[in-house]
Amino acid sequence: MRGSRSDLSRLRIALTVFFALDGFIFAGWVVRIPAIKEQTGASASALGLALLGVSAGAVITMMLTGRLCGRYGTHRVTVACAVLLSLSVALPPLTRSAVALGTVLLLFGAAYGSLNVAFNSAAVDLVTALRRPIMPSFHAAFSLGGMIGAGLGGLVAGSLSPVRHLLGLTVIGLLVTAVGGRTLLRIQPPSAPEDTTDQPSAPRHPKPRTRGLVITFGLIALCTAYGEGALADWSALHLEHDLDAAPGVAAVGYSCFALAMTIGRLTGTKLLERLGQTRTLVGGGTTAALGMLLGALAPSVWLVLLGFMVTGLGLANLFPVAVERAGRLAGPDGVAIASTLGYGGMLLGPPAIGFMADWFSLPAALTSVAVLAATAAAIALLTRRAAG
Repeated sequence: MRGSRSDLSRLRIALTVFFALDGFIFAGWVVRIPAIKEQTGASASALGLALLGVSAGAVITMMLTGRLCGRYGTHRVTVACAVLLSLSVALPPLTRSAVALGTVLLLFGAAYGSLNVAFNSAAVDLVTALRRPIMPSFHAAFSLGGMIGAGLGGLVAGSLSPVRHLLGLTVIGLLVTAVGGRTLLRIQPPSAPEDTTDQPSAPRHPKPRTRGLVITFGLIALCTAYGEGALADWSALHLEHDLDAAPGVAAVGYSCFALAMTIGRLTGTKLLERLGQTRTLVGGGTTAALGMLLGALAPSVWLVLLGFMVTGLGLANLFPVAVERAGRLAGPDGVAIASTLGYGGMLLGPPAIGFMADWFSLPAALTSVAVLAATAAAIALLTRRAAG
């Protein structure tokens, strides 16, 4: 069924809430990592290995989630994964060793990765039914949720223990899931307007050529997420060590990038309606490449901050568009492939920058973000006919 206009509007609101909840919970966990490190007594290297549990859990389960969505429906899987994410975020502060922390983070990462595949797949169905490029608005909700979660976490960090704070996130997550989940469970995922079947969530088995295109869009997601991961971990260090910025100013670097990315996603629908997907990808990748060259090589703190903002605006819509196109081609499996590659890029970015900084310098290493952003633009340009 295609679904009535009111049903589609309710689905859009519900999915927006789940995207925001995902960012809110993940950011709330991230801001308590220092306190949990102290609680477990883990060394920096041991903590790093434990934190890999999040990534490992996500990557391991993403492909499985694509199949589960095809079998049980994206809405059911979204609700189930949101419950699991809400419950698992309370576990890290209960651990007393790096090994135990890594173990529970495997579960947390599995829930996080699975939820991302499930609600992105549901969003692709809705975008197709509405015939409007609204995918960036969902990712804007994720970014806004993350900003709220990080801000709230910073405010309560001095007064609430990690146990109470993250348990509070569990309660909030379960309440939001109960409210938003009612809509998802009552309304079937919409089918494409030209689809006359009653099975909108039926799994698709892409042909080799289609799978190649899905992987191509996954590479665009990888190039984008590489930049996000690199700036999250290295922007402050670049400002403080290479440009002698004060710690407070250095901390603003990633905030400028994240704010610009959120603004870019909030305006992404209008941009896509005006320019189309290919020109948005090419223009975004080019803009991000130029912005990152400024951010990496400029001699002034304020020019670097401007470069970070331009980079955020450029990268903002690349990941949502890439995931949507992969989902249109191959359903939940396509979303899973693109998301897995994208998440791999986010994992690759920080350590790759670190190695290159040791070999050359941090500014030189950060130019790799520009190179990959330009690569994403080139891929989109070269595959525009095949994608069409």
